[in-house]
Amino acid sequence: MAKEFKEFALRGNVVDLAVGVVIGAAFGKIVSSLVNDIVMPALGYFIGGVDFGDLAYELKAATVDAAGTEIPAVLVKYGAFIQTVVDFVIIALAIFVAIKAMNSLKRKEAASPEPPPAPSEEVKLLTEIRDSLKSR
Repeated sequence: MAKEFKEFALRGNVVDLAVGVVIGAAFGKIVSSLVNDIVMPALGYFIGGVDFGDLAYELKAATVDAAGTEIPAVLVKYGAFIQTVVDFVIIALAIFVAIKAMNSLKRKEAASPEPPPAPSEEVKLLTEIRDSLKSR
């Protein structure tokens, strides 16, 4: 069983998948930072100084019970949802562009014809004989 697991874990597809997951996680952090730290503040500035992280609809206000414990407000945080949607759109666009670039590279590779194989020694010899007979 250990041998089978080792063969499975070290198969090329599994290793490629693991690398893809790690790179994808790092790429997700980069895109999240891009959205949270650059895109959304700029968008908020241009539409009147709105911080999307703070946008929420209050369903129930915060209260204090008889024991003095504060009960937090019930909020629908649609600003966070907007940020997540923008995050998704940027990730989807980046993946689309990357796949489109890879596909165009594959098409260029497939479009270039392979050179014809070099003639064998027998063909070369027969060609020489034919050419020498023609010159006589």
